Amino acid sequence: MHRQRAIIRTLGLAAAVALSATACGPQGSGAAPAAPSAPPAGSSPAASPSAGDDKPGEASPSASPSQSPSSSSSPSPSQSSAPGPKPLMANGDESEQVRELQARLRQLKLVSTAPTAFYGSKTTAAVRTFQSQHGLAATGSVDEATWQKVQGLSRKPTDEELRPPTTNEVDAPDPRCMQGRVMCISKESRTLAWMIDGKVVSTMDVRFGSENTPTREGLFQVEWKAKEWTSTIYHTSMPYSMFFSQGQAVHYSSDFAARGYAGASHGCVNVRDKGKLSALFDQVKVGDKVVVYW
Repeated sequence: MHRQRAIIRTLGLAAAVALSATACGPQGSGAAPAAPSAPPAGSSPAASPSAGDDKPGEASPSASPSQSPSSSSSPSPSQSSAPGPKPLMANGDESEQVRELQARLRQLKLVSTAPTAFYGSKTTAAVRTFQSQHGLAATGSVDEATWQKVQGLSRKPTDEELRPPTTNEVDAPDPRCMQGRVMCISKESRTLAWMIDGKVVSTMDVRFGSENTPTREGLFQVEWKAKEWTSTIYHTSMPYSMFFSQGQAVHYSSDFAARGYAGASHGCVNVRDKGKLSALFDQVKVGDKVVVYW
């Protein structure tokens, strides 16, 4: 019993230390993590996403005699039927091939937003429209026939088409953005819209965390602000920080301004237009809503 209590106390202390840091900074910046320090008064601790959890219901199969089929049993039709071919790209995928698909669909005037490399609802709808136009099964997923048709009717995208420097078109606001003062942040269009009572006041391009350090989605509020701030883990500058979910914040990123979507944050919402963010920082108040959605 004494040993169990000691383990619990040790784990509790380790968790408290891990949750106390503001962990944002550009991926691949080369800065080695330092020992975390506590955020200023009024801030919330930063939670680290866990990696390696099994998906619910996906237990490892175990071989037991009672589970082995007898030699006289025959498989049911549902067991013997082979699954159909897996689509090349489908809703929920994220890859450079998806980025190319989106750039080609943009050439064909089926999407207007800049490529994001994430296959979301807009890409699904555009693919379904393309398939309907060309006599293909309108599944919204890209199979081999659809991909060949898209490639045949478009040209190989340029680097600028894959990662355009221009401002992204703002996505339709999430319903939670339609009341009050809200930073409405769309992961699909990679935009931030500052909205007051359903009216868009200003917009700007944003960048998010990588697959291993994702930006949290949901309804939040601005917990605290800092015009000048430095990551306590990565020692990178985070000007105009507006913290909304423990250690995650909206802030200016010189790395985003320089490299664009070739990089990623460690979970924060990066903004590359310093002038726009400076003006927004002056308007946003602690307690204002933040909505992050696909």
